[in-house]
Amino acid sequence: PLRSAPASDALLDTEALHGERVTVYEQTEEGWSWGQLSRDGYVGWLPSNALGKETVNPTHRVRALRTLVFPKPDIKSPPIASLSFGGTIAMKREEGNFVITENGGFVPKQHLAPLDFREDDPAEVAGRFLGTPYLWGGKTSAGLDCSALVQLALQSAGYECPRDSDMQQQIGKPVAFSGGEESLARGDLVFWKGHVGFYAGEGRLLHANAFHMAVAEEPLAEAIARIRTSGLEVLGVRRL
Repeated sequence: PLRSAPASDALLDTEALHGERVTVYEQTEEGWSWGQLSRDGYVGWLPSNALGKETVNPTHRVRALRTLVFPKPDIKSPPIASLSFGGTIAMKREEGNFVITENGGFVPKQHLAPLDFREDDPAEVAGRFLGTPYLWGGKTSAGLDCSALVQLALQSAGYECPRDSDMQQQIGKPVAFSGGEESLARGDLVFWKGHVGFYAGEGRLLHANAFHMAVAEEPLAEAIARIRTSGLEVLGVRRL
């Protein structure tokens, strides 16, 4: 967790994934570190015991929504950790159906992809999270928000992407939108103030949202009408 203040009950701003590089600027005696995530530049307070000195560069990233780390190459052994989609590990070697990490953990090989692997369809990646609980500031399969869903999906396809929806409005190119789906293509990003979702094709919107309290797919027209009742109109559409 990366929080707005050095306290476990402070607002969750975002989450740092396993293997993510953090620059630490300050540490407190109470066990908190003020740091900045290298990939998207987010700053905040992280538990110091969640951080370690960087020793080797990552080689693989997690492609499954969540995977487990075992202490030995045996799926019946009690897992020692879990890793979420987009997290990275450094491979020491392979052994059977496992990748052995630099720290000695065993991760199922089929849940990983080389660091340079690129997904073909960000909207399909986002669809894998259907049913995942909505969590403000969340960025994992245990819970995530609308902009995290977009960030994770786009990063998996090789696009660098800011963390917040207002900054995500600057990526790609604008698409003219008058309220109908005829101008949209699968993978377009539809924006409201403080909200974003993927156009999934066939008139559907895929987004993490607080109405369903989950990642859900619904008719775009219904989403536009419902969000309009709170006084918000579509701000724009962007295409990568």
